[in-house]
Amino acid sequence: MSPMRHQVPARNNFNRWSLNGVARLPQEKMRELERRFSEVEARMSAGPDAETYVRLASEYAELDPVVQKIRAFYDIDREANDLRSLLEDKTTEAEMRELAEMELPELEERLEALSGEIQILLLPKDAADDKSAVLEIRAGTGGSEAALFAGDLFRMYERYASANGWKVEVLSASEGEAGGYKEIIASVSGKGVFSRLKFESGVHRVQRVPETEAGGRIHTSAATVAVLPEAEDIDIEIRNEDLRIDTMRSSGAGGQHVNTTDSAVRITHIPTGIVVTSSEKSQHQNRARAMQVLRARLLDIERQRSESERSADRKSQVGSGDRSERIRTYNFPQGRVTDHRINLTLYKLDSVIQGDLDEVIDALIYDYQAGQLAQLGVEGS
Repeated sequence: MSPMRHQVPARNNFNRWSLNGVARLPQEKMRELERRFSEVEARMSAGPDAETYVRLASEYAELDPVVQKIRAFYDIDREANDLRSLLEDKTTEAEMRELAEMELPELEERLEALSGEIQILLLPKDAADDKSAVLEIRAGTGGSEAALFAGDLFRMYERYASANGWKVEVLSASEGEAGGYKEIIASVSGKGVFSRLKFESGVHRVQRVPETEAGGRIHTSAATVAVLPEAEDIDIEIRNEDLRIDTMRSSGAGGQHVNTTDSAVRITHIPTGIVVTSSEKSQHQNRARAMQVLRARLLDIERQRSESERSADRKSQVGSGDRSERIRTYNFPQGRVTDHRINLTLYKLDSVIQGDLDEVIDALIYDYQAGQLAQLGVEGS
């Protein structure tokens, strides 16, 4: 389990050669991470109790990819500097000089690449990134067509979740009269779900010819998506006295299959006025699901408050996460998807709506990270 130990060089020459990006690496932080990694390694090898071992193993897994990149960087940096020394030495034989001149550009290119990767790995982490998520989709303007679009969006995310090995469980749903959903709320469980889906929050717009449109006119409809990190009891405290819980009779679509027991649950969080309902067959299950959604919404409020305080003077590159912000358009006649936050247009609507979202999500994450790096550059200057 423990890789071979690697000593941090007492001195390196990043600034001496000052490659683009390389000189910006926070060298002291890199050394501190290596020191901490070695400490965690040693403590794990010492045979701690089970609880401590689990905690250390989690930290080891988090540090390992960063430290391996740092170590690779040190190794290549030393190798590159050896070649530069050869080139500076006037007594170096012509054959050795030629080899050094051939190898050095490749090493410098690898240093540049590693520098960028390390900078990304050292960016401040969102504490919620590893969490599962609660996905809420609501039909907006556009009547029945908006409900159908909300259904399309849900199936898009469902397919994307399946491709990533995540589990999707519908917590509550209100179907549209012509199909789709007026509202659907689901949990998406798996490692890193929130980190991949968090930029999906906002207004999604569709432009297409509805099946009921005899004249072939293009209609514009919208649906709102909210992605909330799933909250655990330790993340948010909810006092019993702050809750009002009502039970009511639930019924199936069109009034059929009426459940004669009062199984539907409505929970009101009195301090915030948030109301959550769940109307499946089991009252116990409904209460658990409603509380799951309530915790996620309260955690989201707390996260947005903290983010507003931290970023009062600037807005994220990929938007504020405001549910009213139009973020993406799905244009069926032209077969294109446009994300308005980063001016990304892809002419692959069919595959995107089938759940092929990686290209869009990767571009959003890259843009966000670029904004973080730029901000750190401003703060560090």
